[in-house]
Amino acid sequence: MTETEARVFPVLLSGGSGTRLWPLSRSLYPKQLLPLSGEETMLQATALRMPADTAFAPPLVICNNDHRFIIAEQLRAIGRDALSIMLEPVGRNTAPAAAAAALFCRRQREDAVIVLLPADHVIRDVPEFRRRLDQAIALADKGHIVTFGIQPTEPHTGYGYILQGAEIEPEAFHIDQFTEKPDAATATGYIAAGGYSWNSGMFVARAGVLLDEMAAFRPDIVESVTAALDRAEPDLDFLRLDEEAFAACPAQSIDFAVMERTDRAAVIPCAFGWSDIGSWNALWEIADKDADGNATAGDVILKDVKNSYIHTEKTVVAAIGVSDLTVVETSDAVLIAHRDRAQDVKDVVEVLKSSGRQEHESHVRHYRPWGYYEPLDGGPRFQVKRLMVKPGAKLSFQLHHHRAEHWVVVTGTAEVTNGNETRLLSENESTFIPIGTPHRLANPGKVDLEVIEIQSGTYLGEDDIVRLDDPYNRADHETK
Repeated sequence: MTETEARVFPVLLSGGSGTRLWPLSRSLYPKQLLPLSGEETMLQATALRMPADTAFAPPLVICNNDHRFIIAEQLRAIGRDALSIMLEPVGRNTAPAAAAAALFCRRQREDAVIVLLPADHVIRDVPEFRRRLDQAIALADKGHIVTFGIQPTEPHTGYGYILQGAEIEPEAFHIDQFTEKPDAATATGYIAAGGYSWNSGMFVARAGVLLDEMAAFRPDIVESVTAALDRAEPDLDFLRLDEEAFAACPAQSIDFAVMERTDRAAVIPCAFGWSDIGSWNALWEIADKDADGNATAGDVILKDVKNSYIHTEKTVVAAIGVSDLTVVETSDAVLIAHRDRAQDVKDVVEVLKSSGRQEHESHVRHYRPWGYYEPLDGGPRFQVKRLMVKPGAKLSFQLHHHRAEHWVVVTGTAEVTNGNETRLLSENESTFIPIGTPHRLANPGKVDLEVIEIQSGTYLGEDDIVRLDDPYNRADHETK
């Protein structure tokens, strides 16, 4: 075990897909990676919420394989390197993720305190959050598993409900009852009875205490996760949990696995402007609004519109004489819904999945560890893309069996390897890469490199890539 000076370990849980915020949130670029409530993305804001103090370790991030490079880049952009980015081979809900985090952090320090933070929540009063966090850490040191309770504003069925019990200390209480996501009638009864709060989904506990409780109630989860961590493999800056062991782990939330059963549960009632942004309506509720109750983003024109949320990315959106609408425009999709139907967006996502469409999975802009590309035009035997390569980044050394490529530099300087030749190309210069020729594009400069790529051939799919060398250790089947 390696002892560290820091003993509080923030854990960012970033495994969600955010289907209720489609079309902005997609499975390959979910809501925690988007700047929905400020300049930073929700993941970045969660990391920055933690004190920059020697008592706090860098964040441990738990995410899936598809998001690993984006998460690493977003943390780098705010100057917060991760303690580790742990990759779940399959989703297994929050209890296995919490167990993996607790095991990992206890191996760093025996008396580690972990702070489990969903990476897709908004907290507007950060000083108040930090005050409550200090209180939660002190309670965790006394053996409690602490959650933050949020004053309910409606009988919401998407949250766990906490019944406050006897006082432990000022502003902190035992939990008499913990119920995950009750039905509407039960939630209405809780609101009428009083004494209940929403479970925020954030937990603070000594790693050893959480593991002991989980071992008592769900030893099968602890056993599977221990095997997955023992057999984990480092991959660049990432840690890959063993796929076989983790896939064998039962899927369950920490709420069911521990919080509904333990007698160590404690709640701190809080008022720090919390929202889990679980729907477009939730985003409307926390957004700045005009005098008519409208929240807008992008190029929007309104006339006689009330209580609506309108977001546009590419085109002007004009609305006239409507109310209580959600309108969201992206490059490849438009959502129009009554605000009362915000929770039904997930049903549209299921239709897209079952129809074999791609709009639920990714945006027109496809992100890669080196930057991104976006299609501009295409036909039966040609395709035009715009590539952006970050400074210092490079694509894999690769070849294609079915297509040739023509690159034109728009901005920046490109280092192009074309067969046995490597040379620099400046703006307005170009090169042609024949079918089957090994090649690589790199950005040796300090500004973004933009290239127009014209592909031609009998097959133009992204899986026609044979990687001869890849600086990002991607698998042969992984086009991401």
